[in-house]
Amino acid sequence: METAYLKTPLGIAKIEGDEYGLTALTLLDSEKKISTTIPEVLEDAVYQLQEYFKGARQEFSLSLNPEGTEFQKKVWKALPQIPYGKTISYLELAKTLGDQKAIRAVASANAHNPLWIVVPCHRVIGSNGSLTGYAGGLYRKKWLLNHESPVKQESLF
Repeated sequence: METAYLKTPLGIAKIEGDEYGLTALTLLDSEKKISTTIPEVLEDAVYQLQEYFKGARQEFSLSLNPEGTEFQKKVWKALPQIPYGKTISYLELAKTLGDQKAIRAVASANAHNPLWIVVPCHRVIGSNGSLTGYAGGLYRKKWLLNHESPVKQESLF
């Protein structure tokens, strides 16, 4: 397993993977030395993440290899289908997966997504439009949604 650390506007991203694909992409709340040499198997992931944060990439094309249950993987596979700049509710996601009664299981799978941003769990919100929980912190979820929004909110002050 190879690891790289990348500075992002939301903190240090820890990127893990091997020749089979990315296994984890998480944000650290502590400082970590930024990788000066990127392992070859992670170069494309680092490049695509940099493009995303510059606003030059809306979709990722990476091999993914996260660990999880079959149900979690089913949920994670559905998340990239949510268009950039759009959101859906946990209920809508459960319905898309064929069982609106699975809303809590869908929310739990979403919360355990090991591939932050690449598998865009931040695009799932509450039925009432609230941001609800986000493993990386609600301020990061809000930042990501604003970053992807086609309408940029300007500050008056």
